[in-house]
Amino acid sequence: MSSRPLVIAATFCALLASPGSHAAGLPEAAGKDLVEAVCTSCHPVNRITRSSGYSHADWRELADTMVDLSASPAEQDQILTYLAAQFPPNDRRTPRLVPGEARVAFKEWVVPTLGQRPRDPIEAADGTVWWAGQWGNLIGRIDPATGAMQEYALPERSMPHTVTLDRAGNVWFTGNKNGTMGKLDPATAEITVYKMPDPAARDPHSAIFDAEGILWFTLQHSNMIGRLDPVSGAVRLVTMTRPGARPYGIKIDAEGNPWFACNGSNCLVKVDPATMALTVVDLPIPATTVRRLDIAEDGMIWYVNSSQGRLGRLDPVSGAIREWPSPSGPASHPYALAIVDGIVWYNESGKRPDTLVRFDPASERFQSWAIPSGGVYAGIIRHMRPTRDGNLLIHQSGTNRVMLVTLEPPTATQ
Repeated sequence: MSSRPLVIAATFCALLASPGSHAAGLPEAAGKDLVEAVCTSCHPVNRITRSSGYSHADWRELADTMVDLSASPAEQDQILTYLAAQFPPNDRRTPRLVPGEARVAFKEWVVPTLGQRPRDPIEAADGTVWWAGQWGNLIGRIDPATGAMQEYALPERSMPHTVTLDRAGNVWFTGNKNGTMGKLDPATAEITVYKMPDPAARDPHSAIFDAEGILWFTLQHSNMIGRLDPVSGAVRLVTMTRPGARPYGIKIDAEGNPWFACNGSNCLVKVDPATMALTVVDLPIPATTVRRLDIAEDGMIWYVNSSQGRLGRLDPVSGAIREWPSPSGPASHPYALAIVDGIVWYNESGKRPDTLVRFDPASERFQSWAIPSGGVYAGIIRHMRPTRDGNLLIHQSGTNRVMLVTLEPPTATQ
């Protein structure tokens, strides 16, 4: 057997499902040795065993969004036949969908480079949409009017975790694997790289500009928070006093204070923009971890309690905290979150299909939808952001898709 099919299959198998604990080995059947040999070289076999399962045609559709297996048809068929026979559709991770009166519509773009894990789309002032292709080491742009796309290769091992935009229209990205921040000038395609001043600051993660033009960012596994002044290029870093807090999502409040979520501890953290002093707010359930947060116009801080399957709200003035169970329960793993016109939107990434959830704080009512991802329902939203006209940009990283969700109000009084 040639080495090429092994490499292709390894890449395919590495992308099949969301992370989880190690699982038992693959079932004995023809094709098992090929699948096991190439898949476990990159990831534990639970990436397959914890999937929601597919037919042969759907396994192929999923593969086609990631890699081109057509050069090795015999190995391709052997892999797909094994997967379809041993992992047919199952309902182990089926979400609980909640009906309601609001309506949504999904528009999909399949981005060009296969297997890139597109994520974190954001709308520019001219209406174009930018995304980070983390596994493809690129950032890309979509013209929603025509569907035209362009991708920009990044410096080696950048592996961008997110993109964000400055007021001049430059596209900034976090070099999650090479300890850098980067800026792309769309007019010239010139890239400027800013290295972290401390080698321990190895993984810039999420980033956002404040009203003064300062770029704030988290470094999850480095357990740090950072700020970059684009004028001087100066970078300042602060290490969390709580080991393993893992700073993750970040937003700016109306007073200019950055807030970030802890993906390794039960905390939200406020940053003093002048001194970078950190104020830690402990959340009630000790086992809590938080992926993302957003800040409403009334100053309330909404967050996903990812590990407990809950939606939470912090009043930063009184310190009052309240949480609501997500419709699909403790294993739903809420992930991305955004507030649009006072409504809280988030996803349940632990379920298949990945669900889009709407929560109305006034009525305290949930509504949810299965997120399409071609025909296979295998993606995950890791970040969502509003558009200028009050809609929502999301993605399905597992199926190479960037998506626009058009949000419509309820059709009847709730």
